[in-house]
Amino acid sequence: MYKSLLVTLILIVTANSTFAGGFQVNLQSTRSSGMGHTGTGLRLGAASGFFNPGALAFGNTEISIGIHLIRANINYREFEPGIYSANSQSGIGTPFAAHISFKPNGISKFVFGLSVYTPFGSGISYADDWKGQFLLREMALRTIFYQGTISYRVNEKLGIGAAYVFGTGEFSLRRGIPVQYIDGSYGEANLSGAGRGHGINVGVFYQIADNISMGASYRSGVQVNLKGGTAKFDVPSSLSANFPETTFDSRIRLPRVFNWGIGIDVSERTTLSFDVNYVAWSSYDTLGFDFEDNTEQLQDANSPRLYKNVLIARTGIEHNLSKDITVRAGAYYDFTPVQDGYMTPETPDTDKLGICAGLSFTINKKIQLDASFLYITGSERADSNIESGFEGKWKSSAFIGGFSFSYKF
Repeated sequence: MYKSLLVTLILIVTANSTFAGGFQVNLQSTRSSGMGHTGTGLRLGAASGFFNPGALAFGNTEISIGIHLIRANINYREFEPGIYSANSQSGIGTPFAAHISFKPNGISKFVFGLSVYTPFGSGISYADDWKGQFLLREMALRTIFYQGTISYRVNEKLGIGAAYVFGTGEFSLRRGIPVQYIDGSYGEANLSGAGRGHGINVGVFYQIADNISMGASYRSGVQVNLKGGTAKFDVPSSLSANFPETTFDSRIRLPRVFNWGIGIDVSERTTLSFDVNYVAWSSYDTLGFDFEDNTEQLQDANSPRLYKNVLIARTGIEHNLSKDITVRAGAYYDFTPVQDGYMTPETPDTDKLGICAGLSFTINKKIQLDASFLYITGSERADSNIESGFEGKWKSSAFIGGFSFSYKF
């Protein structure tokens, strides 16, 4: 049971910079969010620093700031003939993204970029007395990623770019412990900590023809190091020696992500886009934990995860209704990396379908406002966790609204 407790902890840490699985939705551009989160083969201005550093070379000096609001729900039902069910009590997540691009002068072949974004800013909680309380009661996650980009336009058709990524994250977690006080209430574990990691983002962009562009990018695996995490336990005094307040260290290698995309101008006013993301989750096969203090109940552990590599297929369309108004729509299908036997209350992951729409309004030559809406629905999935034995059926959904402001110098 205590081994599973720390599995939960590291799952939350790894959520800091994943790109598939769970509600790990990429929200680095409101414009992109409105058309299936495509963008590898498009020129997205300052936001290309994230999607494809090679495409940034065709941009100018620009700043874009946006925020998304996430409302997610997870439903759990026990297997028949049982009738018990529970819903998560998630609040509103508010991830943001800010991108800046700088072109030194009109003839420069270099464009520099800086991006700051929060790939995850929401949390999840269940009622303290729900059936799975000994696996999870509440989790909160706050992350910030910083990216510096250099992009170079080789010629009028080809651009290349590279970026350094530094990520930080902090989290908190509560879960019940199956020991009781005199009044019948259960004990509780409280975990908190912070992690950081480093990575790169490189890309190439090519204008195949006047109406066709293509791009490819690679985001490296990021090793997240967690040092001095804190574990506190609220238990009867007679059991306190078995649950000492202690610290722990851990590390994990996040997956590499390969992206390919194409943009096609089917007319002067309409653009189609297609992206494929390949997430190399197979690197996430084992979790290790090193505690400062050990007891018979709290031991160092290695836990198998055995995630699998997955694909995400995306498509989108953008149409200029007029010189001031642009509308968008898109969809994507995200295959889960979680294999049977590894479902948990904090990552009850399933294959997911995302459907989205977006709108832009150009106020003048310098200012543009963007809005987007995304609905995600996960297929129902039944599973029994190998480690904990917790079993049941899971169904998830999420509503995400976005808004951004862009200014071109």
